Order: sequence, then structure tokens, then C-alpha cells
Amino acid sequence: MGRGWFFVVAVAVVCSVVMISPAAARDMDVPKGPIDIIADSISYDEETETYRAEGDVVIAFSGGNLKADRVTLHSLTKVAVARGNVSITSDGDVVEGDYVRFNVASKTGSIREGRIFFSQNHLYISGSDITKTGEKEYSITDARATTCDGDIPDWRFTGKKLNVTIDGYGTVTHGTFQVKNVPVLYAPYFIFPAKTTRQTGLLIPRVGHSGDKLGTDVEIPFYWAISEHADATFYQRYMSKRGFQEGAELRYFIGEHSFGTIYGDFLNDTKDIGSDERDTDQITRDWEENNNRWTYYINHETHFGPRCYIRSDIKKVSDPWYFRDFDSHNYYRDHAEDYGADTLFGRVSFAGDKAMDSLESTVRFVKKWDLYNLTVFGRYTDDFRSYSNDQTLQTYPRISLTGVQQPLFGTPLTVAFDSSYTYYYRTVGLGGHVGDIHPVVMLPVHFDSYLDLVLTAGVRETMWDSSYHGGQAVGSDSSRALYHAGAAASTEIHRIFTVNGDIVQKIRHSIIPEVAYRYTPFIEQSDLPDFVSAVAEESLVEYSLTNTLTSRSTTEDGARTHYREFFFLKLSQAYDIKESRRNVAVGEPERRPFGPVEIETRFDPCSSVTVAGDLNFDVDSGEWKKTNYDMILRDIRGDALSAQYRYTQDDTEEFNLDLTAVITDAVAASYTVQKNILDDNIVEVTYGVEYKSQCWSMELSYADSPDDRRYMAVFYLYGFGKVGETSGGFD
Repeated sequence: MGRGWFFVVAVAVVCSVVMISPAAARDMDVPKGPIDIIADSISYDEETETYRAEGDVVIAFSGGNLKADRVTLHSLTKVAVARGNVSITSDGDVVEGDYVRFNVASKTGSIREGRIFFSQNHLYISGSDITKTGEKEYSITDARATTCDGDIPDWRFTGKKLNVTIDGYGTVTHGTFQVKNVPVLYAPYFIFPAKTTRQTGLLIPRVGHSGDKLGTDVEIPFYWAISEHADATFYQRYMSKRGFQEGAELRYFIGEHSFGTIYGDFLNDTKDIGSDERDTDQITRDWEENNNRWTYYINHETHFGPRCYIRSDIKKVSDPWYFRDFDSHNYYRDHAEDYGADTLFGRVSFAGDKAMDSLESTVRFVKKWDLYNLTVFGRYTDDFRSYSNDQTLQTYPRISLTGVQQPLFGTPLTVAFDSSYTYYYRTVGLGGHVGDIHPVVMLPVHFDSYLDLVLTAGVRETMWDSSYHGGQAVGSDSSRALYHAGAAASTEIHRIFTVNGDIVQKIRHSIIPEVAYRYTPFIEQSDLPDFVSAVAEESLVEYSLTNTLTSRSTTEDGARTHYREFFFLKLSQAYDIKESRRNVAVGEPERRPFGPVEIETRFDPCSSVTVAGDLNFDVDSGEWKKTNYDMILRDIRGDALSAQYRYTQDDTEEFNLDLTAVITDAVAASYTVQKNILDDNIVEVTYGVEYKSQCWSMELSYADSPDDRRYMAVFYLYGFGKVGETSGGFD
């Protein structure tokens, strides 16, 4: 209602057709004029050109109405006055007061003992005198503002004088922040947001503390709404142990199909990195203090049509320790892909943390046709495990053209192919050109519904020209040609069971046995450069058995049918014929032709339960080489349990647990633990509690890790955003 309720009411009064209740029509002569009023009685004073309506007055207009005990409209001055239980409703917003006076021409007016409710952000503003000074501007005396319902709100702002611009900001003089009408904070002057669309201004600051890494940590972002197609955020961050960091983010749209994000920050790091701290690093730092630290990120995407686009995803940091020093809070953690649903403003593909050992930047151009795909790709890798990238292999460009499976000259044969050209480069070491073409011919044979057979044969030609950079070594140019052949056969056995349940009507059980053979002859490849992958000799039989259960359900009206695969189990193994024929010399290991048994399973009988597993069992040693389990439980209240177990023999064994418990409608607790079982080390454990009210919420959490301890308290005032955040760490 807030933006134009005076104007809307005025237009309704001046531009409508006369409507009078039947009772009033019997008691008076109805003056003719452009008025739409329903009331118990209406009179018109020709001398003053004034309309007077009394008794349950209703002025109806498009999108709302005005109700009052008495309304007077002066035709000459264009001033309308409403008295007694005044209520104006328009587009969901509500204005209430004992006395409302407004000027139709200037669209200004005032309310005594009034209250305005803005539905878009559920904001109540009230005061002894509310004056509308412009189309969107209001001035309130003895003001009160809150998003809480009820006569005694959980919180509210008050002020001797409040000026607010709808879709902008409000200012309060001699203001207090009250809890249950009890003042707890006083400010002679402060600003609060009253926005329904994006507006330039300061964003909520972030305040924290880290005893070891950062010290006192304060960040004040500033948002700039440049235009309808661009905006920017400037991050001013002070860390008492590091110095002052400046960052800027620019987001833009160039036309309907081109958009991007550019971010960068810079810091002269004043922290003294002592020898003890340097020695704990994976690679020793070559600086102590006053080191320039920076990062930048460029993400741009342009679509030239429905199947043609170019995208850049470029990330760069000044040194390998950047994410280790700033892992608790940085731009990339806050803007990772799962941060929000926005496809442009939440596009960072990783959350920068101390576990990262490399960073990749990519640029790709993709063009798709019905039968062919073209990709031009470049990749640059920053290796955080090395002092420099001189020996890191970079790829730019890689040009690949692939052809999807398609009939070959009208015969029963089909053909598909992969082809590529790649240039590999490193400052020190071998690099060079690689060309590869790989066509595959297939013959699918169907034996009714009993058996599907696919015969394949392919050739592959790889050519390279290598050279050595940064030294005296000599490269080479050569090629490799090989062929391969294979066959795959599969069938399906299924049965449908009738359930006739309230939700599920039928269940389909499917069993799919598959067997495949692959053959690649031995070929000499001793002269391969390290950037060309070797192709192993192969004579391998693979066999698998897949079980699935699929449910069929129908809506109550029978209009829609839904199928859902709720159980999946696949067992697979390979038998190496080449290994089974290997000559075993004295001292060599026995033949072991049977590969490990691979087990993949997933079970989600309903939307609240998911269980999955990925296992690898070595039949020769009788040991599990890999066991990965995932379990997710959830309910409609919001309770959730997520558990992960990861095990890879002689490499990894860890357990992750994330638990959320809804204790009451208002209170929820959370517990997260990450444990490295192999090293018997707790990576991090976090405890949290959240309280939600109708108009505010609070989150408290404590996190403990080997190199840091942090606590955080976050308060949200609904409609006003996050108004307080503190975090800390201690030795």
C-alpha cells in the first residue's frame, strides 16, 4: 500500500461513478458527479463544493478500498478528510488511523495515530503523526517500526523522528531498540533498510575474531546498483593480524544471453610468519611478513544460440597458502554453487578451504549439432604442492570433435568417433602437440526381446611432436596406431507385482545380466612422452548383474502416473584372460585373473530415506579394498541425519556425521563431526542451536578443529536482514 495509497484513493474518489446504498437513496436527493461512495448518508454542499459521507463509508477502487466513519471531499482544494476507524487497503498493504487527510493534486497528506503495514516485507510502521511528503517518502513522529505481529512485539525500533523512503532506507533520530517494549539499546541516529528491490547502500557488516590467524576481523560491504544490467559489491575488510584487505565484485548482463561476474581482492599481509609456523607447511614459505596477497575470479558466459556457448571460469591466487590462511571466511566460500539457487550470482564452482592442493582455470567454447559436437578447451593449473608452476603441465588449447552413434551408409552398422588436437605446455619440461582420431564401428543385433548383442571394432591413431622447454634435452615426434575389438551381450528378465496400495499400485522387478569382452593387442610404447597416456594390452571379460525395483503410483484423480526406481543393486567383476595365460617364473606372484567384485547399491523407499553404497572386494586377498556408505534420513518436521563413511585401503578412512534435530517449532539443534579414523584425528566438530520466532531468529554455534576454535552468534530480524554476527577463536 505504501507507495501510493493517497494517490489511489484520490483517483477512486474523483474518477468513479456515483453509487449509494438503498437506505441513503431514500433519504436524500443524489447529486450527480464523479464519485463512487457507499454510505448510510451522503450530502453535497454546492456553495463549498464539498461532499460529506457518514456511516460505514466505503470508497471502492481497483485493488482495494477505503473505510471510515466519516469522509469529506473538497472539490476545489482536492483535499479529502477521513475520520473515525479509517482503514485503507490496497494490494495487500494497509493504512489505519483515526484521522487521515490527503491532497489529491500533490499526493501528500497526513495520518494521526496511524499505522502502515507493508505486506511485501511484513513491516509495520506507526506513529502519532505520519506525513507523506512525496510519492514514496514518509515522515513519522514518535515512530515505531517492527516486523513482529501483536500488540507487544518481540522487538521494535522506536524514534522521536523517522524518515523513510519505500524501496530505500529509513533514518531514525533519538532511536531505541526495544525487546518486548523494553529499551535495550539507544542510538542518537541510525539507518535501516526498507527495500523491496535492490538499492545502493551499505550491507550488513561481518564481525569476527581468530586468535591464531586473523585477529579481530571486520568486513563492511557496500552495494552499488549501477543499472538494471549491472551491480557491484565492494568489500572493505580489516584484520588486526593481517592488515586491510580491499575487494570488489562486478556482476553484469550484456543482452539476454551474456552475463558474468568479476571479483578481485588485495592485501599487504603484515603478519609475521615465524619459523615454527613455516615449518608446519607442506612447502616452506619463502616470506615472513609484508607480503602482497591477492586473488581474482572471472566468470563469463555467452550463449550464441540454444546449442552454442562460450564460458570462462578463471581463478587465480597469489600463493599456495592463500586458502590455508583465509579458509574460515573468503569470497569463494560465501559464493560457492550450493550457496544459493541463483544461477549467476552463486556460480563459484568451489569453496576455498585449506584442503585444496590445486586450482584450475578453464575456458571452453561448445557448439552442438544433431550428430556432432565441437569443443575448444583450455586449462591452466596452479599446483599448491610446489613452489612454482614451471613443471606443471598446462593444456591450451584442446580442440575435440565427436560424432555420436549414427547409421553407416544405410547399413546395419553404426559409427561413432572421437578426434582431438591438444597442445601441452610447461615452462620447464616436455611439451608439444598431440593429435588423436578414434573411430568405432558397431553392429547391434537384436534377438527379439531375449538378447541384445553389440559387436564393436575400432582403430586409434595418435601422433605427437614433443619439445623440451627450459633445458638442453631433446624432444621427439612419432605416432602410435592400434586397434581394438569387443562384444557386449545383455538381456532383461522382469516381473510386475500388483500392490494396490494407497500410494503404490505396482512394482516392477528387473534383473539385467550383462557380459562384455574387450581386446587390445600389445603395442610398443616406450617412446611416449609423459603427456600422452599409454594404452594397455587387454583381453578382458566383464560380467555384471543388475537388480532394480521400480514403483508405479497414480494421483488420486488418476490424471498422472509416476514411476520411481527405489532400489538399485549392481554386482560386477572382470576376468583377465591375458593374466590367466601369463607364464609364472620363479619368484613372481601367482596368476590373479579375477578382478575385484564391484558393488553399487542405492535404496530410497520414500522421500525421507536414502541409503547408498559403493564397495570393492578383492577376491584374491579376501579384503575390502574400498567401502563407501551414505545414509540420509529426513522427515517433514525438518529433522535430518546425514552419515558418510569413506574407506580406501592404505589411503583413507573417515567418518562424517551431520545431525539436525527440531526440538520444538521454534528450536533446532545441530551437530557435525568430521573424523579421520586412519590418523585417529578429529578434523572438525561443530555444535549449533537455532531459535526461530515469527519475526526474528538466532543461530549459535561452536566449532573446534586442530588449528582453530571458533564460536559464532548470528541474529536475524526478518524484514531487516542479519543485524549482528560475532565469531571468535582462542588459543
